[in-house]
Amino acid sequence: MSIPTSIGFPRMLEEAGEKRVFLPKFIRWLAEVGIEICLEEGYGAKLGLGSGDYQVEGKKIYTGSREEAFQKDIVMILRSPKLKEYELLRRGSTLMTMLHFHTRPKRVRRLSELGINAISFDSIADANGIRLVENMKSVAWNGLEAAFDLFERRWEHLRKSDGEPFRVLILGAGMVGKHAVEAASKFGSRVRNTKLIKEKNAGVIVSTIGRNVTSNPQLMEKLFIQSDILVDTTQRRVSSKAIVPNAWLAWLPEHAIVVDLSVDPYTLDVDPPVVRAIEGISQGNLDQYVFFPDDPNWSAKIPPEIPTDVRRRSISCYSWPGIHPRLCMQHYAAQLHPLMSVLLSKGHDSLSAHGGYFERALLRGSLDTFLAK
Repeated sequence: MSIPTSIGFPRMLEEAGEKRVFLPKFIRWLAEVGIEICLEEGYGAKLGLGSGDYQVEGKKIYTGSREEAFQKDIVMILRSPKLKEYELLRRGSTLMTMLHFHTRPKRVRRLSELGINAISFDSIADANGIRLVENMKSVAWNGLEAAFDLFERRWEHLRKSDGEPFRVLILGAGMVGKHAVEAASKFGSRVRNTKLIKEKNAGVIVSTIGRNVTSNPQLMEKLFIQSDILVDTTQRRVSSKAIVPNAWLAWLPEHAIVVDLSVDPYTLDVDPPVVRAIEGISQGNLDQYVFFPDDPNWSAKIPPEIPTDVRRRSISCYSWPGIHPRLCMQHYAAQLHPLMSVLLSKGHDSLSAHGGYFERALLRGSLDTFLAK
C-alpha cells in the first residue's frame, strides 16, 4: 500500500457496556492533515456523541456503512473485530487494533491468509520492549478498585474482623504488576485510601512474586493461606500451561478474591493450546466482571475439559480501561498522535528498522515482524 489517504472507524460490536470510540479531537486532527475519514453510522452514540461532534468545516469526515468503514486504507478500532469480519478488509490495507499476536494464533493465521498489513497496538514498543500504546495503570487500578469495593460490602470501613491488614499477593512484576502494587497498597482508590488513613485503618500489605516462586507448590501454599486477594498480572513465556492449577485455589481463604488483570483466553484448538494463568476462573467483560462461586455464568466461556471445581470470588474484565471510557480514549489518543504522524507520512510498506524512534516502534508492532520472529 502506498501513502494512505483514508481511515475507517468501525464501531465495536461488543457488550453493551463497551462505549469506547476515538474521540472527536483525535479524529478532527487526522482530517486536518488531509485524511478522508469514514465513521460507521452510530459511531460515538453510546458516549452521547453524534456525527456533528466530529465534523470540521472543509474536511471530509462522513458516516457510512460498516462495510464502507472496513474498506479504507487504514482501519482503526480499539478491540479486534471478529475473525469473520477480517474478510471485509481490503488486501494490502492496514488494520490497527489490539490483536495480542502471542495468544491469538487464529487471528495471526487469518490475517496472513488475507494479506492484511496488521499493526497491533499492544505490540508497538521501544527497543527495550516497553509498550507505547498501553493503559496499564487503568488496568491495575480499576481491577483493584473493584476488589476492595467487594470487601467494603463485607467489612464496614474495610476493617477486617481480626483487625489485621489486608494481604495482597501479586503474580508478576511487569508493567501491570508494578501499577498493581501501588493500587493494592491504596485500596484501589486514592480517595478511599486518604479516608481510611484518617480512620487509622490497619492498611494493606502487598507481596509480589515471579517465576522463581510460582513454580514452588509448597511455598505457594504458604502464601495463599494468608492472602485476601490474589492478583494475576503475568506475561507467560509458555501460554499452554497454567501457573496456578485450579486445585491450588483451595489454599485461599473462603473470603478471598481472585483479580484477573491478564485476561488471557482459553484457546484449546490450536497447537500449542492457550490456557489461562489461573486455571478455572471465568473471563468477564464490561457488562459483568464480578463472579461469585455459584454464578450461573461462571463456566460460560470455559471449555468443559478445564477444571473449575475449586472457586473463589473472581474479578475479570477483558477491557479494564473501558470502565472509564472517555479518560481511556483521551489517554490512547495522546499515545497514538506521534505514531500516526509517521504512519500517514510513510505508509505501512515503507516502515524501516533504520527509521526514527516512532517508525521503528510501529514496525515492531506489525504482523510481518511478529511472523519474522
